[in-house]
Amino acid sequence: MQATLTERVAALRDWLTQQNLDAIVIPHEDEFLGEYIPAHNERLLWATDFTGSAGAAVITRDNAAIFVDGRYTVQVRKQTPADLFEYRHLIDEPPMAWAAQTLAQGSKVAVDIRLHNGAWWDAQKAALEGKLELVAIDENPIDALWTDRPVPTLSNALLMPVESVGKSSFDKRQARGAELSQQGADVAVITSLDSIAWLLNVRGADIECLPVLLCHAVLFANGNVDFYIDAERLPAEFAAHAGEGVTVKSPANLKADLAALQGQKVLVDPATANAWTKITLVDAGATVIESADPCLLAKAAKNSTEIAGMKASHIRDGAAVSRFLAWFDRVLAAGERPNEHVLAEKLWSFRQEDSTLRDMSFHTISAAGGNAAMCHYRHSEENPGELVEDSLYLVDSGGQYLDGTTDITRTITVGNAGEEIKKTFTLVLKGHINLATARFPHGTTGSQLDALARQHLWAHGYDYDHGTGHGVGHFLNVHEGPARIAKPANPIALLPGMVLSNEPGYYRADAFGIRIENLELVVEVETAGDMSVLGFESLTRAPIDKRLIDPSLLTDAEIAWLNDYHQKVWNEISPLLDGEDKAWLEQATSPLV
Repeated sequence: MQATLTERVAALRDWLTQQNLDAIVIPHEDEFLGEYIPAHNERLLWATDFTGSAGAAVITRDNAAIFVDGRYTVQVRKQTPADLFEYRHLIDEPPMAWAAQTLAQGSKVAVDIRLHNGAWWDAQKAALEGKLELVAIDENPIDALWTDRPVPTLSNALLMPVESVGKSSFDKRQARGAELSQQGADVAVITSLDSIAWLLNVRGADIECLPVLLCHAVLFANGNVDFYIDAERLPAEFAAHAGEGVTVKSPANLKADLAALQGQKVLVDPATANAWTKITLVDAGATVIESADPCLLAKAAKNSTEIAGMKASHIRDGAAVSRFLAWFDRVLAAGERPNEHVLAEKLWSFRQEDSTLRDMSFHTISAAGGNAAMCHYRHSEENPGELVEDSLYLVDSGGQYLDGTTDITRTITVGNAGEEIKKTFTLVLKGHINLATARFPHGTTGSQLDALARQHLWAHGYDYDHGTGHGVGHFLNVHEGPARIAKPANPIALLPGMVLSNEPGYYRADAFGIRIENLELVVEVETAGDMSVLGFESLTRAPIDKRLIDPSLLTDAEIAWLNDYHQKVWNEISPLLDGEDKAWLEQATSPLV
């Protein structure tokens, strides 16, 4: 029988006492530092009952706090009891700042250095010097206390042919190795799972929703790679597929092999590699060069083959979403009111008819009424929310296809939404269009574009507490770095071939939530001027609910954009539909005015 949350927190406090420690910090990360982690590494969930994909907790001998960002401020109060944890904002009051204010000077805080990146470790040690003592622990107590811990899921590797990804692993490795040489590095430790998958043209299913393998890689300046994964997980054709220079090694050899890099100049990404990696290398006498993962930009700027795959997958995905939206309207017209779980399963069933589908790209956010105010809400299968009359239903979902990754949000009327809902929906739509039609010079970053999506909401005193856009991989992570569109400054300029989401929203607690999300491809745009200009090409193909729009708030140019977008949806999706679905699509994509 699983211990109760109260018992689990008490067990951690007993461990603190036994180890003569005063607190432990528990992030929502594992040793690979990805946003999504396998079930057997969900340590924050074990310690708090919080199911969100971002957050942290600090448990002391006497009290505890959980830290989440704006996406989860409502959700955390429903899942993590207030009598055990204080609620804090992850950005406004970070965990270690809270710990410094809460604990006595000189208190010892346990830190599993596998679960934090090197930049965080260095910054916290400097910031807390003289206030708290950070104690690196060799073994995480949760791993010992978690008696019903899930068994890891380790899949066999899927080999991606050059015809699907556009470039061989050998060519990718040679280019990235040359980049290492230019930076004066001999070696790079690659820890991001999607970087390894991209570099070796492999995919897997070790983590729900992410087509990656749990593994490590070391890239040498000559383009060779040591690949740390159990050899039995690789098909017999792997050696020929990867090309010359890839050596498969047992994961158990990683620590010794890092220690053997004494005297070498080793590139480590302080944002994506855990602190354990850097500490192991420094202790071994290697010279650590802190620089970005050499795969990040090359992976983010898709080649022509990857772009073609993304476009094709979005058309098929759009057909599935459109069939779902048509079905949704029919059942509502018939007086039925399916719950959140039924709706999510129905949408998934439409996607599953595509033979190239491999997984969801993330867990579907199926949110009715006030639940949609939690922008990363996850419904309960046992007690799903019910549709609320004269309100909204928000569904944020996506698929992992062999040729691309999709992510789309649509907000749909249930009954007759009121004027306030229509007003805010239209303001969100105006921001979406504003960003979709943006033109900007080379060198522009996402943070410079973010206000375009918010300005109409701001003008009415509204905003949303999440980023406007994230990168998306090619049959890889649905949240892909290094570029993003958000308020915080980000030095990464947008490049042609990058795919980012465009997802402004508005959320009114306990009432409704609105989000309109398409994926956008960064493209070169011809102008009459003398400057090279970039813009966006929308990839997503599904109708936006016109019934929620107040046309009086739209300009002629905005109406023209919407009508043009819907015409593209009709042209590309209608050949894949028939009967009632096709008739519904024709009406849903007809001109607004």
